[in-house]
Amino acid sequence: MVSMGAARQGAPAILVLEDGQTFLGEQFGAGGETFGEAVFNTGMTGYQETLTDPSYHRQIVVQTAPHIGNTGVNDEDAESGRIWVAGYVVRDPARRVSNWRATRSLTDELVAQQIVGISGLDTRALTRHLRERGAMRCAISTQDLDRESLLAKVLESPPMVGADLSAEVSTRESYTVPAIGEHRFTVAAIDYGIKTMTPHRMAERGITTIVLPSTASAAEIAATGADAVFLANGPGDPSTADATTAVVRELLERSTPIFGICFGNQILGRALGFGTYKLRYGHRGINQPVQDRSTGKVEVTAHNHGFAVDAPLDAPTETAFGAVEVSHVCLNDNVVEGLRAHDVPAFSVQYHPEAAAGPHDAAYLFDRFAELLGERASFATGMSNLGEPR
Repeated sequence: MVSMGAARQGAPAILVLEDGQTFLGEQFGAGGETFGEAVFNTGMTGYQETLTDPSYHRQIVVQTAPHIGNTGVNDEDAESGRIWVAGYVVRDPARRVSNWRATRSLTDELVAQQIVGISGLDTRALTRHLRERGAMRCAISTQDLDRESLLAKVLESPPMVGADLSAEVSTRESYTVPAIGEHRFTVAAIDYGIKTMTPHRMAERGITTIVLPSTASAAEIAATGADAVFLANGPGDPSTADATTAVVRELLERSTPIFGICFGNQILGRALGFGTYKLRYGHRGINQPVQDRSTGKVEVTAHNHGFAVDAPLDAPTETAFGAVEVSHVCLNDNVVEGLRAHDVPAFSVQYHPEAAAGPHDAAYLFDRFAELLGERASFATGMSNLGEPR
């Protein structure tokens, strides 16, 4: 929800949280007024990937790194065709761009895409406030600088709990990303807010990806003839996605191989019978420690989620689809970061293994997915070679 004004950099700006906490600063990007959920991102690099991540739809992102914009913006690193954040908050914008790949400045890009932002405030204090009080609704304005007036508007804006947003960011038409080199498998990716790098990572492993709208039915998915299904990341409250969950449940009943990430992890969790809940302030950044419980290895991972799956950590759970265990866990707060089904070919993680801005510790998950498909193909070939019974 954005109303636009003139793009006059350095004009007075105000940020008001729904609990009344107020921060004063200067216009950064487009002028105007915008509303969303205030969240913070701890990444020190990758701001272009953050801005263009559809999972940030209807969120105002606070960068904890103090200096943002020095590498400018280019035409290669975007994770989608537009900026999705509702607003942008930084302390010190770069005064000039210094990178050979840059084609324009971050400020110019924010103005061009009409993204309202604010700079010059204490983002450390704002982040500490959100950590203590939790993510909450907020507004940035260069038009209405009256705290009480803006606060009243914030309290009338919709909360993230109960927000069904994946269809708002999903592709309307299916499209295909071909394998790089030899084609090995075909995967149907359900676009809840997929990032550009995800099908590219699969293409690197010989996988052709058919990206489908979030509203695709199980029959439409099956009609692609894909060897497996990928459940993408995306925004919103997973508890609202009943139709999507029903589709994934039907895929599980067909023993379709499934790999999910982020929102896809939450949808898979719901399809398996688990609940979801909203985190106090979520995980957003590229420095989150996660342990793969099968190997004991600790990975530094990229996150962007405010909701999580509610599943027991101490033992596998018996579900309608057999035993399911928590495969990965966040070492900061013991949040469920992955699921693995024992009796159907499905697994998921709560983070971003494609991690275009880094780190790449979790890239092996795409290899694991390809190995799963290879094992199933070998099994099918072996069965076909058995011939007719005598």
